[in-house]
Amino acid sequence: MLRYILWRILVMIPTLLLISLLVFTIIELPPGDYFESYVEELRAIGEKADLQEIEELKARYGYDKPAPLRYIHWVGGMLVGDFGYSFEYRMPVNEVVGDRLWLTVLVSFVTIALTWIIAFPIGVYSATRQYSWGDYGLTLLGLIGIAVPNFIFALILMYFANIWFGTTIGHLMDQRYLNQPMSWDKFWSILEHLWIPVIIIGTAGTASMVRRLRANLLDELQKQYVMTARAKGLHPMKVLVKYPLRMSLNFFISDIGSILPSIISGAEITAVVLSLETTGPMLIKALQSQDMYLAGSFLMFLAFLTVIGVLVSDIALALFDPRIRLKGGATK
Repeated sequence: MLRYILWRILVMIPTLLLISLLVFTIIELPPGDYFESYVEELRAIGEKADLQEIEELKARYGYDKPAPLRYIHWVGGMLVGDFGYSFEYRMPVNEVVGDRLWLTVLVSFVTIALTWIIAFPIGVYSATRQYSWGDYGLTLLGLIGIAVPNFIFALILMYFANIWFGTTIGHLMDQRYLNQPMSWDKFWSILEHLWIPVIIIGTAGTASMVRRLRANLLDELQKQYVMTARAKGLHPMKVLVKYPLRMSLNFFISDIGSILPSIISGAEITAVVLSLETTGPMLIKALQSQDMYLAGSFLMFLAFLTVIGVLVSDIALALFDPRIRLKGGATK
C-alpha cells in the first residue's frame, strides 16, 4: 500500500505539469489578451483607456514576453504560493478568491451532507421494496428532480421564497452585508439564504444518487451469497447491512474524486442565476475576460483537488472492499 501511494504521488507531478500546460495553452488560444479586451470594451462605451497604465501592467506581469516564458513564470509563482494578479478585480488572486472560497465550501458541504442524508434511506427503501407503490412514487419524484433544469427550479424557488418567507431574491446574504467583514448578523443572513441554493443544487444530485444506490443494491441482493445467507436463516436486516449494502456503496467512495473539486467550483449556472457570492460565477467571468492568472490558477487548484480525490477514493475503495486490489496480476 505504501509503495502504491508513493508511486501515485510521483505520478501526480507530471500529471499536474501536463494539465498546467494544457490550461495555459487553452487560455492563450483565443486571439488577444485581457488588456486588448479591456481596451475594446472601454472604446465600445465611449471611454478612453489609460494606455500607459496598461503597458506598465503588461511589463510587470510579463505580458510583453513570449508565451513560454510567461508559462514558466506562472508555474514557478504557483510553486511558492504566488498565484498572480487578477486584472479584472485589480488585486492578487489570493485576495479575490478570499471569502468566495469559504462561502462556496459552506454551500457545497451542506448540499452534499443533505444529499447523502436524504438519498441513502430512500435508495435502500426503494431497493428493498422493489415495484411497490412507494418505490414507484419515489422513482417518479427522482425522475422529475433529474429532468427539471436547476436554473428553472432556481427561478421558481426564488419567487416563492420572496412571497412566502420574505427572503430577498438573489445573493447569499442581504445586500447590506455584501463586501462587509464577517459578523453574527451577516452569518445569520447567510443561513437565512443558504437553504435556497442547497435545495436547488441538491435536488438533481439526490435524485441521481437514489437511482444509483437502488440499482447497485438491487444487483447485490440478487447474488448467490445473499440467497445463501437468507437460506441459513439470518435476520433480514443483518443480511442487508453485512455485505450487500456495504458493497453497493462503492460508488459513494469513488465519487470522492469528483466531490472535492465540485466543493470548490460549485454549481456555476445556479450560482449565476441566484447571484451567489461563490467561486463559480467568478471562474466564468475570468474565462470570458481572459483574466489568465485568475482563471488558470483556479483551474489548476481544481485539477490538484481532482488528483488528490482520485487517490483518496482508490485507497478508500481498497480498504472498504476486499475484492479490490491495488496491484495487477493473478492472485491465488
